[in-house]
Amino acid sequence: MPPLPSDSDLQHQTHALSAAGFGVAAPQPPEPPFRLTRYVSITSLVGVLAVVGVLLLFYRHSALSAIMQHEARANEALAQVFANSLWPSYDAYIRGAGRLPRATLRDRPETALLREDVMRQMRGLPVVKVKIYDLAGLTAFSSDARQIGEDKSTNSGFIAARKGRSASEITFRDRFDAFEQVISDRSLVSSYLPVRTSPDAPVEAVMEVYSDVTDLVTRLRTTQWQIAGVVLGSLTLLYLLLYAIARRAEGIIVAQRKQMLSSHEATVLHQATHDALTTLPNRNNFSDRLDLMIKAAKRAGTQVAVLSIDVHGLRGINQSLGHSSGDRLLKEVASRLHRCLREADITCRSGGAEFAAAVSGVRGIEHVAHVCEKIQRALCNATYSIDGHNLAVTTNIGIALFPDDGADGPGLISNADAAMHHARVKGRNAYQFHAAHMNEQALATLLTEQDLRLALVRHEFFLHYQPQLDLASGRMVGTEALIRWQHPTRGVVPPVQFIPVAEERDLIGPIGDWVLREACRQNRAWHDAGLPPLPVAVNLSALQFQQRDLSQHVAAVLDQTGLPPEYLELELTESAIMRDAQASIATMRTLKAVGVRLSMDDFGTGYSSLSQLKRLPLDKLKIDRSFVSGLAEDPYDRAISTAIIGMGRALDLKVIAEGVETADQLEVLRSMQCGEIQGYYFSKPLPADACAAYARKVLAQAA
Repeated sequence: MPPLPSDSDLQHQTHALSAAGFGVAAPQPPEPPFRLTRYVSITSLVGVLAVVGVLLLFYRHSALSAIMQHEARANEALAQVFANSLWPSYDAYIRGAGRLPRATLRDRPETALLREDVMRQMRGLPVVKVKIYDLAGLTAFSSDARQIGEDKSTNSGFIAARKGRSASEITFRDRFDAFEQVISDRSLVSSYLPVRTSPDAPVEAVMEVYSDVTDLVTRLRTTQWQIAGVVLGSLTLLYLLLYAIARRAEGIIVAQRKQMLSSHEATVLHQATHDALTTLPNRNNFSDRLDLMIKAAKRAGTQVAVLSIDVHGLRGINQSLGHSSGDRLLKEVASRLHRCLREADITCRSGGAEFAAAVSGVRGIEHVAHVCEKIQRALCNATYSIDGHNLAVTTNIGIALFPDDGADGPGLISNADAAMHHARVKGRNAYQFHAAHMNEQALATLLTEQDLRLALVRHEFFLHYQPQLDLASGRMVGTEALIRWQHPTRGVVPPVQFIPVAEERDLIGPIGDWVLREACRQNRAWHDAGLPPLPVAVNLSALQFQQRDLSQHVAAVLDQTGLPPEYLELELTESAIMRDAQASIATMRTLKAVGVRLSMDDFGTGYSSLSQLKRLPLDKLKIDRSFVSGLAEDPYDRAISTAIIGMGRALDLKVIAEGVETADQLEVLRSMQCGEIQGYYFSKPLPADACAAYARKVLAQAA
């Protein structure tokens, strides 16, 4: 067996298969891989910066708030000391400052005395400026004399202090006028403080105190950066750990992605080269591998056998049990076929219920025949248990040998197919080696199939009707509808030349449906024309008989044509009924429920037994013409016919003999007390008008 492509070639071969027309879309080029380490690096860096930034801002805000609160409490205490110690000496001045000219406030002796007392009280404290406002917002005193007389009535801090609440804020000043000097680049806390002798006493004035907290803020910044360094170092270590983990994870992801891509491409390649149902190689794959096998055989000087295997019975199972059951049967057939061959051989499903095989190292015709017999034993000698049914199939095998029957794969496959179609003529479970004339027959079959597909569209089919007579009275008791084909160039084609092709190529269904509909229409037309109502017999193919909705379809045709059901007789072949007796009985009962008559055609050529026959809801048995033709000279044909007539009489069934062509045959049947007869001795199949005239003639003779 040729080796499968390597994994490194999968993607290239998958794209090549799509371009070559396998009908399988090649996988799209993979998307750029997800770089986990890149995203971890970026997100970690952003996270570190965000954490450090938020932490610094939080620490700075918290520290500044703590400094401001500390200074505010110290200044509140300072204001309370002022209110208790100095305020009684200056309260009259502060309260009355608003009534004095503002220009004189700076030079008032109270101002100078208040300045000395304030400076003395603030000595040793970080206070750099003090202001005192009356309740109207007038600056009655300031350690910076230039600010005395200013109005602060609209300041939010002043308003809050006048209402009894302290208000503080921290600011940075490039230049600031302190008590005795100008200071630069200082961080200050400004506090507006209510002046009252006790916490419950009314506010009598407002004091503003500026505290220098530059050293505290400087230490805060130093501590802030120290904390930032520690946090940044810790997060860097965490980042490195995460990076290492992410890099390892990315390696695993990349490996898994490659594995998944390889698996996906292998799956696509398998789907492109194998049958989805049976998992066997498909025909294109089979052809490629067959070419390799032929090349190897050329080098070794050996033979290769190509087998075309047709499995019969699947269509009926699909019709009766459904496609799911048919699929399970098909998979089991494929499995058995595969087990029959060696690893070096090739099997494939070439389509529908057809398989192919290539056998290498062939040692002659006997070797190939042994392989074919082995395949038929495996596929046909045992039943298949599917959904509670024991099902059976048959096969036909065509054989082409390299180099005798072809020098390349396509030629061998074509010749094996031709041999397989020829094997069908021989019967079921037959195999056939290729011969030159088979290709001509295969071509003729193909042309017939093409013409049959057009015949329905072009209305080239027509029916003839063969009368059926009562042997004792000579009365006409019915007709059988027989199809004919008016070919545009070949003339009238008899059924024996096109019915087998129609059955083989799945055309018998629509053709049989047309026959049923046309026969019912014509019989109704005869009734309407005044002819005595007689049943018309219509042959049902095995494929039609296996349709699930057969009884509903027959009832619909009868309803559409207006023919009463008792005037339609459906002829069923013995082989079709016995293929699955249990399912056949169920189908026949549904047909009987519609009201039609049922007859078994070609009786005596199949496998039915008396025990099976008595269970079938039949109305008539039809003795096959192969027995009738030898009645006059063959005692075995007479014995079989006598047995059939006796069996029919015992089971209360009518018996009709077809193919009666001579007076001797007629007399033998009369002596056997056969009930009804049909054949050229009385009338060949007639066109509808001629059959109506024949019926009138027989009716007149009987009268």
